[in-house]
Amino acid sequence: MSPTIEAIKSLLAGERLGAVATVVAGGGIGTKAIIDFEDGVIAGALPDWVAVDALGDARGLMEREQSRTLTYGETSIFIEVLAPQPVMLIFGAGHNAQPLTTMAKMMGFRVVVADARPMWATEDRFPDADRVIVGWPDAVFDEIPLERRTYVVLLSHDPRFEEPVFEAVHSQPIRYLGAIGSRRTHRARLERLAAAGWSQEQLDSIYGPIGLDIGAETPVEMAVSILGEIVQARYGGDGSGLSLRGVPGRIHKQRGEEEGTA
Repeated sequence: MSPTIEAIKSLLAGERLGAVATVVAGGGIGTKAIIDFEDGVIAGALPDWVAVDALGDARGLMEREQSRTLTYGETSIFIEVLAPQPVMLIFGAGHNAQPLTTMAKMMGFRVVVADARPMWATEDRFPDADRVIVGWPDAVFDEIPLERRTYVVLLSHDPRFEEPVFEAVHSQPIRYLGAIGSRRTHRARLERLAAAGWSQEQLDSIYGPIGLDIGAETPVEMAVSILGEIVQARYGGDGSGLSLRGVPGRIHKQRGEEEGTA
């Protein structure tokens, strides 16, 4: 087995964020490099004249989990991102959590639902969840690492749930942290977190009130609102949440579309 295939298998088996960069036009066509987000090139190599720029751009694409063909002068490189399965931790097993769990699972998330109330946190109520944990947040964080593919959704107003969640995720490299509640509730929450040592940048990273403003009323509509916001956070959307109607140009860049970067 070739070193490049071994490296790809290692990335996938270890559920690590990475990319395969292949020269598809220009000098060195067919040259390939396997890139680990943390460790850089782990197999193969890119032509010297594009290596530095391409590796920097590949890291940016990996951050946004987007595959693109990038052009550097006469050389084009297709960067295919290999992203591990994202993990969604839902705290609070109320009615709002049920459609969110089902829809998140359809979107490819590994979903964990947690609640200390055994009558709410049941497999019958959450058949699509990968795990249903009856317990306080500590029971979840003792088993599941907090990393850049982790999305935390707090759907409980109970301070006994909310406070340990915020304490556990503080300064951790999670991808998304959203919390339910009114604007007044969220302002009070930010004041408490600031007093607990959260920086302004960390406070600004919290999505609260959670979800996009689409006028959602029902649990299913709220799930759409929350997942829309998560998609923006995951792929680096501009956060406008505006209707695509009337927006000029392409809705999104096509897979393999060229971007002149050099």
